[in-house]
Amino acid sequence: MIELAIFLSKSLLGWLTIQMFLGVAFLFDLHSKSKNILADDQLPKTAVILCLRGVDPFLSNCLRSLLNQNYPQYDLKLIVDSYEDPAWKIATDISQQAAINVQISPLKMRRHNCSLKCSSLVQAISELDDSYSFVALIDTDTIPHPNWLRELVTPLTHPKIGVTTGNRWYVPTGNYWGSMVRYQGNISTVVQMFLFRIPWGGNLALKTELFRETGLLDKWGQALNEDKLLCKVLKKQKMQVKFVPSLMLNREECDLPSLLSCLQRQILSSRLYHPLWSAVIGDVISSILVPTLVILLGLMAFLSGESDAASLCFSSFAIYTIGLLFLMLGLEKGVHQVIYFPDKTTTKLSFFILMKMLIAIPLTQWVYGLAFLSSLRTSTVNWRGISYEVKGPWNIRLVKYHPYQLSDQSDENKLSL
Repeated sequence: MIELAIFLSKSLLGWLTIQMFLGVAFLFDLHSKSKNILADDQLPKTAVILCLRGVDPFLSNCLRSLLNQNYPQYDLKLIVDSYEDPAWKIATDISQQAAINVQISPLKMRRHNCSLKCSSLVQAISELDDSYSFVALIDTDTIPHPNWLRELVTPLTHPKIGVTTGNRWYVPTGNYWGSMVRYQGNISTVVQMFLFRIPWGGNLALKTELFRETGLLDKWGQALNEDKLLCKVLKKQKMQVKFVPSLMLNREECDLPSLLSCLQRQILSSRLYHPLWSAVIGDVISSILVPTLVILLGLMAFLSGESDAASLCFSSFAIYTIGLLFLMLGLEKGVHQVIYFPDKTTTKLSFFILMKMLIAIPLTQWVYGLAFLSSLRTSTVNWRGISYEVKGPWNIRLVKYHPYQLSDQSDENKLSL
């Protein structure tokens, strides 16, 4: 047993070293990116598309921020699920204050072989004329800063850049354990998406020529989500994904059951469209399976009286956990310089929050592990009150549609009331 304990402990601490190296590389890249913003006359006309179903807690803030972008020529296209949707009134009321062109449209054709969001995107982009050079996508759980669109679009003027993307950053100060687990899991996800150049549809811009020269709209018309499949499209066009130093702060709360449902959908989407799914499996083995095996082996060794093996397992697991805590603190401090705080209030970490972060490290591993295993055998996805049958990446079926109701709790954001 001692030989196995040595092997697993070395593997665990080796993976910690790799994660620290990758975290430093992420921060270095984040801070080394220059913000060479183009002048107004160099920025082409852009359409900003926001798909709405239901009212997220920060919808009003998101819309107001989108209406006040420091960008010379842009139009805001809002696709609302239906006239009955509660988001329709909010969007209409706020848009009346706009000085830019805002178009609010209901979703006219609900495709039954893709998600409602993909249906909305297909509709919005199909209605654009040739005057638009770029399209930007954003989600309602983000509040863009005034230069968001300008920073996102600027790199697209390079001929080899087809897509630009940022990401979101949660806060560790929520009341729910689900919020803390989501925060910690997102840190790993952000670094992974940076390394593998995987775009995120909630903070993304792309060239409109991609729609003319590829079958992207046809792919969206058959897909569950819109972002991960972009990598293969860009590869065929010999274009790249460019990350911009834009991390959107998200203060929404989430409990564990809601988070588990959301994670199942996200992991399933990765299995369907992620260009490096094998790398995701490798990360699961290193980040979830190995730490779990170490602690289980330590318990077995303790119960069987093998104190050396037990001591080695427990000590390596403790070093690994504390090391991850310091890594998170380093990343938290590092990203604060590029995060936009709408209320000018930065995140403060108390001793209680630090202890909660430490306890949540193994909890995060187990929750993500459970979500990964359950996603392997799931064939049904529940997303904003709608169920989809998933039989393959291009074999999606909307089971039954109904307008959004207040009882439809978002699987991503279940708030404390």
